[in-house]
This record gives sequence, C-alpha cells and structure tokens, in this order.
Amino acid sequence: MAVQEAIKDSLKSRGVRLTRQRQILLDLIDRSGQHLDAERLFRMAKDIDPKLNRVTVYRTLKILKEGGLVDELDLMHQSGDQHFYETKLKQEHAHVICLRCGRVEEFFGEPLQRLRRQVEDHFGFQILLARTEIGGYCAHCQAIRAQELRDAAGEANRDSKAMPRKR
Repeated sequence: MAVQEAIKDSLKSRGVRLTRQRQILLDLIDRSGQHLDAERLFRMAKDIDPKLNRVTVYRTLKILKEGGLVDELDLMHQSGDQHFYETKLKQEHAHVICLRCGRVEEFFGEPLQRLRRQVEDHFGFQILLARTEIGGYCAHCQAIRAQELRDAAGEANRDSKAMPRKR
C-alpha cells in the first residue's frame, strides 16, 4: 500500500478527511529531514499556503497525532518545553541529541532492534512503541568543551600564582 493511501486510510478510519492543509503539514514533516516544532511548521506551511493560520496548524498537528500519523517528541527539551514532530512512517529509530548545540541525529539499525528483543525477552513484554533518546555531546561540542576546560584550568592556575602566600 502506498504511503499516501495508508495516511488516508488511517485518517478515514477515525472519520477525518485528508485536507490540503493536513497534506501540507504531513509533507513538510516527512520531507524536511528535520525535527520541526509547531511554530516553524506554521511558518513553512504559510509559505506554501498564505491563507493558513496558526490555529489550523496546531489543530491539525493534534489531529495527526491522534490519528497515529505523527509523533510528538520533546527531544530532551533542548528548546524549553517545545515539542517537535515527525511522521510515524519512519523505521523505528533512536534520537541522539547534543546537549550543548541541540543537534539531533537519528540512529537506525540492528543494535536498536537487538535491544528491543532483549527487553521483550527479559521482561516477557510485548513492545508496541519504543522511543529512545540519548543525550551527550557531539564531536564538535566535545572539542569546544575541552578547550573551555583547558582555558578554565589555565585561569585557575594563573589566579593561584597571583595570590600572596600565607606565612
């Protein structure tokens, strides 16, 4: 079944039509390659359809989420309490988030599937939904942090040499 047909069937089963606005948002979420928040989605959608308003975007995101077509993610709340959206049509994956710059990468593959099987086997659990977020520092931010630590250590060393010694 084609993706578009799956989307239409999912919405139809819930008594919801796939309107032009809903299609625009799904396309933006699916094709952007980014994790977009509602405000950014609104701005991008407005470029496509200037008549679109903010309320419609928020209402549509809620409908798409309830319809099982998008996931709402907090991504470790890198931007406050902001939520980000992605289509559920993707293969299961983990989000790897840099806690310094907020960059988000997606990790797919057998190790993730192996972890899922281990959890199911260990707990006798049937997993229906798995959402994995991993926080740390990307290579670029690790280099910046290392330099900041060296600079701080150098300042502390200079400060200790400048202080008069007690006798």
